Amino acid sequence: MMLLKPKFWDYNKVSLFAILLFPITVCLKLLLYLKKILTKKNEFSLPVICIGNIYLGGTGKTPLSIELFSILKTLKKKPAFIRKKYSSFQDEINLLKKIGPVYENKKRSKAINEAIKNNFNVVILDDGFQDFSVKKNLSIVCFNEKQWIGNGLTIPSGPLRENMQSLNRANYVFINGTKKMDIEKKILEINNNIKIFYTNYELQNINEFERKKAICFAGIGNPKNFFDLLKRNNVNVIEEISFPDHYSYSTKQLENLVKRAKSINAILLTTEKDYERISLDYKNEIKYIKAKIKIKDQNRFVDEVKKFI
Repeated sequence: MMLLKPKFWDYNKVSLFAILLFPITVCLKLLLYLKKILTKKNEFSLPVICIGNIYLGGTGKTPLSIELFSILKTLKKKPAFIRKKYSSFQDEINLLKKIGPVYENKKRSKAINEAIKNNFNVVILDDGFQDFSVKKNLSIVCFNEKQWIGNGLTIPSGPLRENMQSLNRANYVFINGTKKMDIEKKILEINNNIKIFYTNYELQNINEFERKKAICFAGIGNPKNFFDLLKRNNVNVIEEISFPDHYSYSTKQLENLVKRAKSINAILLTTEKDYERISLDYKNEIKYIKAKIKIKDQNRFVDEVKKFI
C-alpha cells in the first residue's frame, strides 16, 4: 500500500518518530555500505551520465533528464535513456518515451549494453546514483530548495536515500528553486570541487488556466510544490488533494473527483506525470500542466557536458 511521505521527514529538527525508527535506519545504512563495497562496477564504451538524488522523490530528475537529452541532441550526439525496470514507475517511462528511446532492465548495466548494441553513443540514467554496479562518467544530484534534505536523516528516520557524504561521488548539484548560500555552503563543505546549478519550472500551457477555479490533485514526491507553483502563476486553486508518489488512481476516485469539480463549476488540474496514470475514460475530464525545466546559466552547463562526452 502506497503511503504519503511522513510529515516529520521535513521537520527542521529530529522528531520522536525519527528516533524510534533510527535502529532500522542504522541497519539500512549498513546494508547500503556492504552493497557499495561488494558490488562489481561495470565500465562501458560510451559516456554514462547519471541524474539522481539522495532526497527521496520530488527533486526534478526526470524533467532534467529530458532537458539533458535535448542538449545532447544539439551537440550532435545520439542519446538514449536508461531506466531500471519497475512496474509502478510507468508514468515516468511514458514521459521519457515521448522524447526519445528508453532502455529498461532490472539491471541497468544490461540496459546500457542494449543501447550500445543499437549504436547509441551516450546514455542518460534517469535515477541510479545509488546503483554501484554502473561506473558513471558524470553524476548529477538533484535537490529542491524547499525540502532540501528535510531533517537530514536517512530512511526511514528521514527522507534521504544516503547521507550527504555521498556528494563526494557527484560532479554537479542541481537545485530547483532560488539561490541559497547556506545550502551551497553545506554542499561545498563536503565536496569543494562540485559545481552548483539552479533550475526552475517553465509552465508551457499556464495561460489556459490563469484565474480559473481549479481543484488540483497530484501523486508526486512533493505535491505541495506543485500546488504552490500553480498559485504563483495565478491559478485559482480552491482545493488541494495529495496522493502518494506514483499513485494508481481507481475508477471510483476519478469519478468522485469529476463529480466534485462539476458540482462547483471548477476544472480538475494535475501534473503531466499523474495524467499518464489516469484511465483513458477520464482523460477528457481532466487537464494537466505541461512543465519544462529551465537551467539557469545553461551555456556554462553545456560547456561542462562537452568535457565528458
